[in-house]
Amino acid sequence: EDTLTGRAVRSPDQLELTEDELKKEVTRTLTANNPHIPQDIVRFSFKERAYKLVDDMDQTAIHFTLNGYLIHKDSDEGRRQSIRSSTEAEEAPVEEEEAPVEAAEATEEAETKDEEPTEDAEAAGEAEGEGEGEVEGEGEREGAQEAEAAEAAEPEEPPRPKEPERKLPNQFNFIERGAATYQNPLREKGLQTDPAPFETFSENVNQWFIYDAYVEELERMEKAKEKEKTKPAAVKKEDQKTGRKFSYVEPPHVDSLSKVAKAAKIAERMVNLNTFDDIAQDFKYFEDASDEFRGQKGTLLPLWKFQYEKTKKLAVTALSWNPKYKDLFAVGYGSYDFMKQGHGMLLLYTLKNPSFPEYSFSSESGVMCLDFHSDHPYLLAVGLYDGNVAVYNLKKASSQPSYKSSPKSGKHTEPVWQVKWQKDDMNNNSNFFSVSSDGRIVSWTLVKNELVHMDVIKLSADGTTMQGPEGLQLQTLGSGTSFDFHKKIDYLFLVGTEEGKIYKCSKSYSSQFLDVFEAHHMAVDSVSWNPFHLKVFISCSSDWTVKIWDHTIKTPMFVFDLATAVGDVAWSPYSSTVFAAVTIDGQAHVFDLNINKLEPLCTQLVVTRKKNKTTHVQFNPVYPIIIVGDERGLITCLKLSPNLRKKPKVKKGQEVKKGPEVEIAKLEKLLSLLRAPGSKE
Repeated sequence: EDTLTGRAVRSPDQLELTEDELKKEVTRTLTANNPHIPQDIVRFSFKERAYKLVDDMDQTAIHFTLNGYLIHKDSDEGRRQSIRSSTEAEEAPVEEEEAPVEAAEATEEAETKDEEPTEDAEAAGEAEGEGEGEVEGEGEREGAQEAEAAEAAEPEEPPRPKEPERKLPNQFNFIERGAATYQNPLREKGLQTDPAPFETFSENVNQWFIYDAYVEELERMEKAKEKEKTKPAAVKKEDQKTGRKFSYVEPPHVDSLSKVAKAAKIAERMVNLNTFDDIAQDFKYFEDASDEFRGQKGTLLPLWKFQYEKTKKLAVTALSWNPKYKDLFAVGYGSYDFMKQGHGMLLLYTLKNPSFPEYSFSSESGVMCLDFHSDHPYLLAVGLYDGNVAVYNLKKASSQPSYKSSPKSGKHTEPVWQVKWQKDDMNNNSNFFSVSSDGRIVSWTLVKNELVHMDVIKLSADGTTMQGPEGLQLQTLGSGTSFDFHKKIDYLFLVGTEEGKIYKCSKSYSSQFLDVFEAHHMAVDSVSWNPFHLKVFISCSSDWTVKIWDHTIKTPMFVFDLATAVGDVAWSPYSSTVFAAVTIDGQAHVFDLNINKLEPLCTQLVVTRKKNKTTHVQFNPVYPIIIVGDERGLITCLKLSPNLRKKPKVKKGQEVKKGPEVEIAKLEKLLSLLRAPGSKE
């Protein structure tokens, strides 16, 4: 405020606030922490041999510093200064104390001298005719006389009493000091090391030395293996002095990542469940209500899409569902183009995690086919483009197959197009069969750590001979492309060939066929027995047709022309009359012979990109879904609408039957209608 006017003086740059803003309370929290202190100071810890972050930083901020000179009076320095000041006061002479008194008297005399001339001057002014020089001379003589009288009277006055000593407060003892830092003298230190010792060595080496070195290394490795086998898990030691027993158990080698692998997998599945929640809801609960207005037609609802970054340039060559875990399926990747052969991959996906495969295996050659073991679902047989077969054990954490064929063990000379597991032999050894373009059907048995092969049959092309050297007639072998074993009769199986023929064969006869079907005009891409009816099988080919056969009749019962090459066909696991096929134009076709024997109930485009072909299709054994693979490495999962998965209705008064007998009876009725001479269907 201005002290003169009493008005408030406001700074020109002060903000103008309203009454509400002035009355508003502003709460500020003050802390003792210094905001300008750096938070990332790192110092080297000699104890831990690493750089550590400094946590306890000093929060004190010094704004002003002044060195004081006050000394406490009870301290040693204070006592010394008080003694020094008292002694100096006592030694001072008395004349110095009386000097101010004499000086005071001299000033009084001077004042009287000044006053007397003034009186004489007044008297001289009254007298007439007197001169100024005479008056001044008389005054000077009178002053000198008075001064002499005063000096004579001074010794007669008594001395003044001595004043008491007064101590001045806040006495300072300022001493200017100077200091110089100590400079360390420079020292030079030198060190000379001895030269490293060296030795000249020479030796002549021949094959015998190399052989002996390899033999010694082999013996050393065998001894090390024997020691590991005989070494117990726990080694007991007894201290002879104290008599106490110590047991030492070697800890197993556990990778740090394996400790959190299970928790990370669960967390990953939970994240994917949240990400694909809408698709999971459709998979579980959605039913297409528009089927009621479509009549007998149906639709396929797209669900998940499975794709891996490393398989975008590879084609899907095989699909197979796991027999135990219904949400797990295996995918084989390779190429059907002879000029574009390279590496292959084997991936295992689950419906619980569509974003990343559960297992991943890489191979030098493309994977052409695969199959899960029905009793041991962790065993996966694989056929490769280079003619080899391999068996992967999913229980083992290894990227290499547990069993693999070789040229010594009878590998195929052409690509392996299909593999199928069979029941264990009499010695409880697992075995599977393979078919290849070289015309051989081979049985592979897993014996200890190796694959033992046996040729079951060799396909021969009837009526085709080649001119050999010296006029010999050589019989050419047929090229097998697919095969399937009967669901009930173990020894019976079908083989499709590149010539379009289907051979009915038996394991018991290796030199001849039970029957030959002139099935197609081009290669048979797939052949499969019906899972419910014992006599019926289906085949598809690149000649645009899908045919259904009775193996006791040489002519097909049903022929469906799909107007383009058919890549694969599969029976449904819930109905004997429902099957699905995929064509190279990217479409999927679903048939139900119980409803329509001429046309598919659903024809839907699965892949949208140009120049992309669908290659394989498989039904899930439990859920109403199918998976379709294409040439770009993409697997699409689709859900069947209610019209595509109808089951036979139970007539009134008929007992409800479950199992394959119902499906067999339904298909038998269809076959009897076809065989009837007056049938129009």
